[in-house]
Amino acid sequence: MGRVAVFGAGSWGTAFSIVLADAGNDVTIWGRREEVCEAITRSHVNTDYLPDVQLPPTITATHDPVQALDGADAVVFAVPSQSFRANLEEWAPKLPDDVPFVSLMKGVELGSLKRMSEVIDEVTGAGPERIAVVSGPNLSHEIASREPAASVVACADEDVAKRLQDMCHSTAFRPYTSVDVLGCELGGAYKNVVALAVGMAVGLGFGDNTTASVITRGLAETARLATALGANPLTLMGLAGLGDLVATCSSPLSRNRTFGEKLGRGATTEEIVASTRQVAEGAKSCSSLLALARETGVDAPIAEHVEAVVAGKLTAGDMMQAFIARDTKAETD
Repeated sequence: MGRVAVFGAGSWGTAFSIVLADAGNDVTIWGRREEVCEAITRSHVNTDYLPDVQLPPTITATHDPVQALDGADAVVFAVPSQSFRANLEEWAPKLPDDVPFVSLMKGVELGSLKRMSEVIDEVTGAGPERIAVVSGPNLSHEIASREPAASVVACADEDVAKRLQDMCHSTAFRPYTSVDVLGCELGGAYKNVVALAVGMAVGLGFGDNTTASVITRGLAETARLATALGANPLTLMGLAGLGDLVATCSSPLSRNRTFGEKLGRGATTEEIVASTRQVAEGAKSCSSLLALARETGVDAPIAEHVEAVVAGKLTAGDMMQAFIARDTKAETD
């Protein structure tokens, strides 16, 4: 159907490249490390992130951004959210000025409190009609294994969203469209923070009642912030909200839940970060989401307590006790 440049050779960037290739596109991945790019092009395997998955022959990789962008009909970004701006400023002069940009990233920038679509707009000047996000219950290893899944492609321009929908509709991946970029991005970012809290509960040895309670209150907290900022409440009930939340909180494949489990067992943030090359976005975005909630005047106890545990100011056990000790009120307040 076309040519797509995917900037990011991690698990999710590679998995989404498989989706794009299965939908009929030629895909070129830009990767930071040349040896990973060479392995993808030569043997069609991402040895560092998806070593057991054979990539389609229509996927190649390069360390040269100009080569990755050659003839691209769309550009997809899948790099850690907190380093995205610096990378994008480097790529911006090379980016085409007439194709859509797609964010797969689920975070809010520290300091500026901007969503990734806002960072793209600010750095490139592309405008919301050319900026889309993909968000949903999409654990990368399951997507790469072509297990059936659905997601949301959101863009302010519905025609662009539909065009991108066609570009990633494969035999195993069903995308829906939306114009609520804000709701999709906040749902995707906040679920990582909730998954950290769920992981802590699991690490402490608690069962399904506890985790279900955290998930449900996490959804309520996410919806409070998103709707206060202008999102459609229905978005938070859909794939990019509840769907992504359930997948990330329930699966041991989730980086954020796994990170939380280790915190629950007593490991420090520094110890966990040093033990893996995978990025748990929630550990970095919890402070920016908390700041955004405070700036908006929204009560955010889960983000507040998760941020305290990640920063080493509170233990996971203390966090769970603090949740129970909070003042009682009506559920809908």
